[in-house]
Amino acid sequence: MGEDAATLFEAAGLGDAAPRPLADRLRPKSLDEVIGQDHLLGDGMLGRMVRVGRLSSVIFWGPPGTGKTTVARLLAEVTDLHFEQLSAIQSGVADLRKVFDTARARRQEGRGTLLFIDEIHRFNRSQQDAFLPHMEDGTIVLVGATTENPSFELNAALLSRASVLTFKRLDDDALEALLARAETHEGRKLPTTDDARTALISMADGDGRGLINLAEDVFLAVGKDAKLVLDREALVELVQRRAPIYDKGQDGHYNLISALHKSVRGSDPDAALYWLARMLVAGEDPLYIARRLVRMAVEDIGMADPAGLVQANAAKDAYDFLGSPEGELALAQATVYLACAPKSNAAYVAYKAAMGVAKESGSLLPPKHILNAPTRLMKQEGYGRDYAYDHNETEAFSGQDYFPEEMERPDFYAPTGRGFEREIRERLERWGEIRAKRAQR
Repeated sequence: MGEDAATLFEAAGLGDAAPRPLADRLRPKSLDEVIGQDHLLGDGMLGRMVRVGRLSSVIFWGPPGTGKTTVARLLAEVTDLHFEQLSAIQSGVADLRKVFDTARARRQEGRGTLLFIDEIHRFNRSQQDAFLPHMEDGTIVLVGATTENPSFELNAALLSRASVLTFKRLDDDALEALLARAETHEGRKLPTTDDARTALISMADGDGRGLINLAEDVFLAVGKDAKLVLDREALVELVQRRAPIYDKGQDGHYNLISALHKSVRGSDPDAALYWLARMLVAGEDPLYIARRLVRMAVEDIGMADPAGLVQANAAKDAYDFLGSPEGELALAQATVYLACAPKSNAAYVAYKAAMGVAKESGSLLPPKHILNAPTRLMKQEGYGRDYAYDHNETEAFSGQDYFPEEMERPDFYAPTGRGFEREIRERLERWGEIRAKRAQR
């Protein structure tokens, strides 16, 4: 190609003159430059692998922008492995077969292959199985990257052959270090006020690549004007605040609902409101939250405050009636009510215990005295004989046995002394005394 043609490409931004994105230019060139993952590098498992010069298959699990791809590339360099990268979104079995064949030939020539699979959880079960023989015979060292919980998304057979290493969300100190690196590369300070700089780090939400992209937007927008400095308001208008990293169908979804549930169970209304707000801001379906609030009411509040279930169902109905954003206040009210309510899982525990006994006891019949006898034969067989009608008894309680005759009476429900269950416990203790007297007759 002639010089004139090359110049035209450069002028159009298609040649070497077109700068690479700032995040790519700042990509670490050694493991020592990786920020925020000291628990894996240095004295961590990856650091030990590098020191002995032998890398085993691993799964990198962590949020976007935490350095998973970069670390995989650098590991290949320091262990003298050929780096091969595929994306599970864009690749299929044919692509894998081609990579395996090439890696086998390369191995015969004396060099190994590090196969990096981005978004490995996107491969189905049979595609994941395709890795197993090639991992076992040493054809490849697999490094898979996923933002989703490997326990749910990857085959047990694959997980048994690879160590899962967790990449951490970058904290504010790590993100500040990345900003400083960007400023050094640009040869100037980020043109923002201190307040705006703090806001920019918050917007990144632990994503290093996202932070550098935001910083690059600021550098390009301001240009070389040394006098222009963006305050928080101007910064937000320029970059447009990004939604928090949250996939309603995946791990973030379950993490936040778990945090909400445990905050309610732990009787912390402030924390519960925070996690509720986090889910709503991220775009979670409010009716999904309402369903989970109903579950919390029956699992964690139970008979200590039966009105908790009424509140949770009322919140669901209110949201159905009002919609967003007004209906979200009903969810907040139910969240606060449940968090502040007395707690008991006694009914939940009793139910699970009863289910266990029901599965083990088979097809035992109810005792005959509590069975109806619509036919003469059934009466002759003793159905309904000696049944005590509770409303005719003192305290409307007969104390008769309702369990199968072959079963010794179990105790499933043990009410706590909290809330309404305090009254229930006293009632059951009194009924227990009456039942014991009846048994002695």
